[in-house]
Amino acid sequence: MKKVIKSNFNNVVFITGVGKGLGESMLEYFTKKNIFVYGVTRTKNDLSKFNNLKNCKIFFGDVRNIKLIYKIFNQSKKDGNYIKAVINNAGIMACPQMLTKEGWDLQFAVNHIGHFILTKGLIPVLKKATEPRIVTLSSTGHKLSGIQWDDINFENSYDKWQAYGQSKTAASLLAIEINSRYRDQGIKAFSVHPGGIFTPLQRHLEKEEMIALGWLGKDGEPSELATANFKSTSQGAATSLWCATSPMLNEISGVYCENCDVAPRQSDGPEARYVGVADWAVDTDEAAKLWELTEQMISNL
Repeated sequence: MKKVIKSNFNNVVFITGVGKGLGESMLEYFTKKNIFVYGVTRTKNDLSKFNNLKNCKIFFGDVRNIKLIYKIFNQSKKDGNYIKAVINNAGIMACPQMLTKEGWDLQFAVNHIGHFILTKGLIPVLKKATEPRIVTLSSTGHKLSGIQWDDINFENSYDKWQAYGQSKTAASLLAIEINSRYRDQGIKAFSVHPGGIFTPLQRHLEKEEMIALGWLGKDGEPSELATANFKSTSQGAATSLWCATSPMLNEISGVYCENCDVAPRQSDGPEARYVGVADWAVDTDEAAKLWELTEQMISNL
C-alpha cells in the first residue's frame, strides 16, 4: 500500500464501492480536489488502476467484514487523519436469491448490514472531525418495499425487486437513526437517491428484462426513456457529493435527498414512483426498530 501523505485532519473522506460506477467517480472528484480518500473495493482487479493515483489508499474487502472495518479504523489513527465524511456507496441490485453464511438475504446484507457495521465502527473517528457527515446510498427503489419485519431474509418467498426495495429503505432508515443517535454529538447523516444511471449495478439483469423495464431498446441500446432521464455517472454522483460537502446542509440532517436538494414526501401524482420519498423510509420509529434488529443480527459476529 502507498504511504499516506498527511492531509488536513478534516480533509479525509471514506467511500465504499470505489472500483466502478458512482464510487469511482466520487473517488476521482475528491482526489482531484486534494482531498484524501480511504476507499474499499471488493474486486481485486480494480486495485491496480489506483496504483498511480495520489491522495488515496484503497482497501480490498467486503464491508461486512469487521476485521476490515477495524483495519481501516486503526489505519486512520496511525495516519493521524480524522475522517470528515463517510459515503456508503457499495451495493447490489435485483440479484438471484442468495443467503450469506449468517443466513441473511444478500441484498440486505450488502446494502444495509455491511454499511451499518462500517458506520458504527468509524463513529469514533468521525467524532474527532469538525462537523462530520455520513451519506448512505438509497434509491427510488425504496418505494418497492418497506421493511419486511415478518420475513426480513425472504426465507418464505423471494422477490428480487422487493428485496432490493427493502434494502434501500433500510439505507434511508440508517441515516434517520444515525441522525437521532448522533446529531447531538455533531454528526450529520443523509440518504441519497442518485437517479437512474447505467452502472455495474445492473449486472444481474438480463438484456430482455431491461428492455421490458424500458431502459433498453430492442437493439440493446439505451431507450428514449433512458436517454431522456438517466444520468451520467458523474451526474449521478453529484447528490452524494453535495450531501458530503455542501454548506447548504450545515443546519440540516436526517433527510433523504435527490437532485442536490432535500426530497419532498412522495405524492399521489404521476411522478410518485420516481420523485420524493415514501413515508416508511423516513419513519423514526421504523428506523429505531431496524437499528435494534440489526444489532441483534450482528451480535454473534
